[in-house]
Amino acid sequence: MPEAITLGELLVDFVSMEKDISLADLPDFSGAAGGAPANVAVGLARLGVSAGFIGKIGKDPFGEFLRRTLDDAGVDTQFLRISEGARTTLAFVATRSDEQKDICFYRNPGADMLLTADEVIPTYVTSARLLHFGSVSLSRSPAREATVHAALLARSAGLTVSYDPNWRPTLWDDPREARGRIWEAMALAHIVHCAEEEWEFITGTPDLEVGARKVLDAGPRLVVVTLGARGCYFDNGEVRGEVSGFRVEVLDPLGAGDAFVAGMLSQLMYGARDRRLAEEQLREVMAYGNAAGALACTRRGVIPSLPTAAELDEFLQPQKG
Repeated sequence: MPEAITLGELLVDFVSMEKDISLADLPDFSGAAGGAPANVAVGLARLGVSAGFIGKIGKDPFGEFLRRTLDDAGVDTQFLRISEGARTTLAFVATRSDEQKDICFYRNPGADMLLTADEVIPTYVTSARLLHFGSVSLSRSPAREATVHAALLARSAGLTVSYDPNWRPTLWDDPREARGRIWEAMALAHIVHCAEEEWEFITGTPDLEVGARKVLDAGPRLVVVTLGARGCYFDNGEVRGEVSGFRVEVLDPLGAGDAFVAGMLSQLMYGARDRRLAEEQLREVMAYGNAAGALACTRRGVIPSLPTAAELDEFLQPQKG
């Protein structure tokens, strides 16, 4: 059984080949497997953590491609379900020089929305050490109920639960509902990761320390905010601070956040759920995540860009010297 399980969306990203061209101007696209929870599963597998993925794809060529991609990466797909009535979700992404994302989803409905709670097998979830999920699967039923069900199973079984409240406005009918659903899930998590560009919407403040206090008051033990090229901010209620990023030549930043999460979780899943790590240990964990994110920026596509443990060790070696 996998040590880490991720749950949520698995889709095909069609990413523009040139920066700063709007989707309305129909740039050239390159297709690749995507979906934040699936990306994290592959990232963990590349770092030597046995990983499984729970989700749903369509019975179509895109779904076949996605299953093959996860299988080839060594991710357990025995509970990757197939929808008979909906197609695999697609996303079109316009890349920008400022590293923001313009995304248009084709999911009306997409297969990922149709995962049901009874398709989440309790013994599969509870046999792991860690469960990771995001807020995209909270945007529609029945995937919303499936996600909460899995998180409750994980909490009751003593797993470390990780949550990425990523804000995708085109997936929600009402921003107020989105914020409410996102916050309802906070209490289910031990570790919360958020990207800086989503921080103010989710927490209601641009201030990292003030926003982190709100999140910690909801129940999580550790809050991490990725800051792009600047690195990341962390806060566990006792120690907080920023850890600088690494300078690299950026080819495509799209996979950096998921690479960071995989790197961070690979270091945290064995150590810190119910106890708080010392500041020095936390800084080492965050630096490892930053390195994973930096390396991902040097390649095109998300899953193809996720680094291996050997690549990270080689990248970090000169930094240690």
